[in-house]
Amino acid sequence: MAMARPYMPLRRSVCQVFPRASCTPRGVSAQFRRYLSEQKPRESKPFTVWRPYLRLAIGVPFIAALIYSMMTGEVTELDSPSIVELDEALKKQATISETSPMRLRMEKLIKEHQQKIVEELSRIDGKQFKSDEWTRPNGGGGISCVLQDGNVFEKAGVNVSIVYGELPRPAIEKMRADHKSFVGADVDSLSFFAAGLSLVLHPHNPMAPTVHLNYRYFETTDPKDPINGDKNWWFGGGTDLTPTYLFPEDAKHFHQTIKDACDRHDATYYPKFKAWCDKYFYLPHRRECRGVGGIFFDDLDASFLESSSTSSQNPQETLFSFVSDGLASFLPSYVPIIERRKDMPFTPEQKEWQQLRRGRYVEFNLVYDRGTSFGLRTPNARVESILMSLPRTASWAYMDPVSGTRTEELDSEEALLSKGKEHEKEIMDVLRHPRQWV
Repeated sequence: MAMARPYMPLRRSVCQVFPRASCTPRGVSAQFRRYLSEQKPRESKPFTVWRPYLRLAIGVPFIAALIYSMMTGEVTELDSPSIVELDEALKKQATISETSPMRLRMEKLIKEHQQKIVEELSRIDGKQFKSDEWTRPNGGGGISCVLQDGNVFEKAGVNVSIVYGELPRPAIEKMRADHKSFVGADVDSLSFFAAGLSLVLHPHNPMAPTVHLNYRYFETTDPKDPINGDKNWWFGGGTDLTPTYLFPEDAKHFHQTIKDACDRHDATYYPKFKAWCDKYFYLPHRRECRGVGGIFFDDLDASFLESSSTSSQNPQETLFSFVSDGLASFLPSYVPIIERRKDMPFTPEQKEWQQLRRGRYVEFNLVYDRGTSFGLRTPNARVESILMSLPRTASWAYMDPVSGTRTEELDSEEALLSKGKEHEKEIMDVLRHPRQWV
């Protein structure tokens, strides 16, 4: 929606009449008063009492017409409103609906799910999350909900982030690799919008798995014309499970719930995104996956639907519906698992194994995760929210007999030292050789 600006159309004619005018209604009015005050009074003559009234009768309509023309004329030289200004104006004018820009609809969706998830996790843990609302200098902000040292969760974070900013040329070139229809090579900067819900839960009990979720929307616009200029948009997201000890029934339940949500939209989504997840959450230097997987996808836009079996008259709406169902499937996929495992007995040795596996979580997030990397490179980044995903505690051991990254020559030694570690070896086998759970 275009926003009228009360300046500009008669700039040249105004400056010709009043050279010192600021070319705004207030400036023109002030200059006109100054002009009148500088005129020397003329000698009073008979029958000239009517002349001041004549000047007022002519001058007032002229100024009124001039100001009206400036306020309603075509704006040709001022910058268009930024997407931050545009979105703030839209929020004040009306409630968010299906006709609102996708930026505002995604923001509304993730905030609603954040509230539902936090309420359910608080019920399970018995302690309340700390809610921290924050704003960014250039527009946007977020809500960070964090629980530390709870009854069930050692650390749990459910964050919403809304980011407005400018993409420099190097970032644009990097994104062009994944978006063939991206802007031309002559564009030096782009305005961008990013909205996402990110969640990581690290339970106390090593029998209860860590879980991660992230759903996001990204949009770029021409900063010179964010309303009518070229736009690029895409969705990304997914969820994955990282157990310390393997319970096959948990992995099957988690994957089945996700698959059901995917199948409601396209039967090819789950196998495609499951394989993508196994590939993405892989630590090359360790030669193992981070967990038992789930789904992962990124850069889903109109071209993705064109290349898949899904036909859509409105690709953006189709993918938004898919993301909405993905978010809605989270609690049914994880709550039954945490309810089963949170009170199971465990030994100090099993707790130590959990700490070693959390070390892998830290390695992946700081070395390979795209979201963490992008967040830390963003100007005015909120570091505490970005690093919320890291566990409260973790440890590393040199040449651990089960999980250490050992050379082939030490395989026989590993077999000897890892006797009695069958359950730990079981999860390592799955991490090194991903399974099809459903």
